[in-house]
Amino acid sequence: MMYPLVRELAADGIPVAVTCRVLKIARQPYYQWLAAPVAAAELDEAYRANALFDAHRDDPEFGYRFLVDEAGDAGQAMAQRTGWRICSDNKWWSSFGKKRGTKHVRSGPPVHDDLVARNFTADERNRLWLKDITEHHTGEGKLYLCAIKDVHSSRIVGYSIDSRMKARLAVDALNSAVARRAAAGDLVAGCVVHSDRGSQFRSRKFVQALGRNAMVGSMGRVGACGDNAAMESFFALLQKNVLDRQPWSTRDELRIAIVTWIERTYHRRRRKPGSAN
Repeated sequence: MMYPLVRELAADGIPVAVTCRVLKIARQPYYQWLAAPVAAAELDEAYRANALFDAHRDDPEFGYRFLVDEAGDAGQAMAQRTGWRICSDNKWWSSFGKKRGTKHVRSGPPVHDDLVARNFTADERNRLWLKDITEHHTGEGKLYLCAIKDVHSSRIVGYSIDSRMKARLAVDALNSAVARRAAAGDLVAGCVVHSDRGSQFRSRKFVQALGRNAMVGSMGRVGACGDNAAMESFFALLQKNVLDRQPWSTRDELRIAIVTWIERTYHRRRRKPGSAN
C-alpha cells in the first residue's frame, strides 16, 4: 500500500532502492505492482496510507485517532477502524504509546541551534520571540495554549488555543503573530523564534512556516528550564491569575478567560519594560 508513494518519489528523482530501504519494503514486489493493474480499492487504501504516514511523520506522538483526523483534513477521510488497521499494519505507533525499554524519555533531536543562550534581551521589537505551550484541565478535558512573546516589549504578539496539542497549534500561533505585526506595518524577516524541543516546534509544518516568513528558529537544551525562562514567567502569571483561580467546567469558558486576561489585563494593565508594543 506504500507503492504509490515510492512511485511518486521516484518521479521526483528519489531512487527506488533508497525509498524502499527507508520504508522497509522489498523492491521486487514493488516492480511487480508497477507492472500490474491496480484495483480502485487498493489505490484508495494506498492514498489513505500516504495521508496517515504524512500525519505520523509530522506528529509522531499522536495515536491513530488523531492521525485519522489529520488525514481527513488532507482529503483522505476514513473510519477510525480503517485508520487503526493501516497504522497497525505499518507499525506507525505513537512514540508515547509503546515502552521503549528505557527508564528515560528523551526529546527528539533539535532542528535548530540555540541562538539565544539565555540572553533574553533585544534592542528592538521583532528581533527575538519566545514560544512555548501550556495546558490546563477542564471538565471537558485539556485545553492547550501556545503563546509567542516579544522579548523587547514583553508583549504576547500571537497565540492559539485548541483542545489538541498538534503541530497546527504552533503554526497557528506563529501565523497569528506574523499577521498582527504585518497589520502594524512591521517586518518579521530575520526574527529569531526560540522554543524548547517539543515535537510541535520540531515538526515539518512549523519549520516550513518559519521558512515562509524568513524567520530563524532556535532551540534550548533538553531539560533546561532556564533556556526559556522568560516565557515561563508569563505562564506563571497566567497560572496564578487565570488557570488556578477556579475550576473550569468547559473549554470555551477557559478559552474566553485566557483571551480576556491576555488582551485586557496583561497587555493593558501590567507595566512592562519599555513602551514599545
